[in-house]
Amino acid sequence: MRTSTIFKLTHDSINFEAVKQKRAIVSVTNDLYTDQRVHKVCTFLKNKGFDVLLVGRKLKNSQPITREYQTHRIPLIFTKGALFYAFYNLRLFLYLSFKKADVLVSNDLDTLLANYLASKTKRNCKLVYDTHEYFTEVPELTSRPRVKRIWESIEAWIFPKLSYIYTVNESIANKYRKKYSVNIKVVRNISLRWKPHNLKTKEALGLPTDKKIIILQGAGINIDRGAEEAVSAMHFIDNAVLLFVGSGDIIEELKKQVQQQNLKEKVQFIGRVPYSEMMNYTYYAHVGLTLDKATNLNYKFSLPNKVFDYIHTTTPIVASNMIEVANIVNTYKVGKVIQNHDPKHIAAKINAILCDDSEAKRLQENCRNTAKILNWESECKTLESIYT
Repeated sequence: MRTSTIFKLTHDSINFEAVKQKRAIVSVTNDLYTDQRVHKVCTFLKNKGFDVLLVGRKLKNSQPITREYQTHRIPLIFTKGALFYAFYNLRLFLYLSFKKADVLVSNDLDTLLANYLASKTKRNCKLVYDTHEYFTEVPELTSRPRVKRIWESIEAWIFPKLSYIYTVNESIANKYRKKYSVNIKVVRNISLRWKPHNLKTKEALGLPTDKKIIILQGAGINIDRGAEEAVSAMHFIDNAVLLFVGSGDIIEELKKQVQQQNLKEKVQFIGRVPYSEMMNYTYYAHVGLTLDKATNLNYKFSLPNKVFDYIHTTTPIVASNMIEVANIVNTYKVGKVIQNHDPKHIAAKINAILCDDSEAKRLQENCRNTAKILNWESECKTLESIYT
């Protein structure tokens, strides 16, 4: 029978003296299917001896998942908007309150309220906050000041009380440090050491064998992420196909744009697929795009995990001039940085790779060497300092 874990607290970490297995409950607001950062953290915790339960929400189109740890999806009537967030946090609070746990891991501000309140119902239960972005500055909130103020109030109430916080890069960490005067660690959303095995063929993936591949991947193909300009850039690129692999709130608009601009032969929409299959497409790509715009602080400070996926599949990058992304691309010389979002300019940067085999090979080799340095295994050293 499982017994409680004894905690010994230090200034910046949690030290466990455990006789029996510790229970960690990790929660998110998505349906668990494609969230690789959370999956990597859960796997890390399981490998460190935790009994892990990952909690998310159930959607009508949620696909079955099989993980080496437990999962639970909460069904809801509402799937978006204020009612979704209110009811999800209520259901999550009730669920967590009746579950034994030694550690609650809240992912992003939209799960923090439920986790904070639930942690207060448990004895010797520690709350860890993994903030994946500068949440209150996402574009969905900057255009809705009243809703933004609600989230800011929740953050301002809870954030200063937290003892264990980490985020995805130094820019966001520094912003929170200045705002709340709290200690925040950085765990970048870097890929696991990836090697091509059990790859599907291009034919099996439906990819052309006589054209080069450009990819924009991810679960957040949303407004202000340069996708529209990437489509228009295809007017100035020959013998290549642009793939959108993933989901987002502008996919339908992009499909209309492709239709209107008569680019059906040059643009393909793959949709949302499991991570391992997505990496098949990325492996065959000749250029990987990350084109966020500095229209809000969240995008300005972003360091998308797709950057590291591209590096690990030796896919040269064309990136917008965001602080963290440009620093990676320029420091490790793994791609090109655009100076504006004019489609002709984007196309010129892409063509500089597609049309120059020696340059492409140089960037691919730099990606290969960088993957040995920038990988999840290295980032786990910071997680060790927090959890073990």
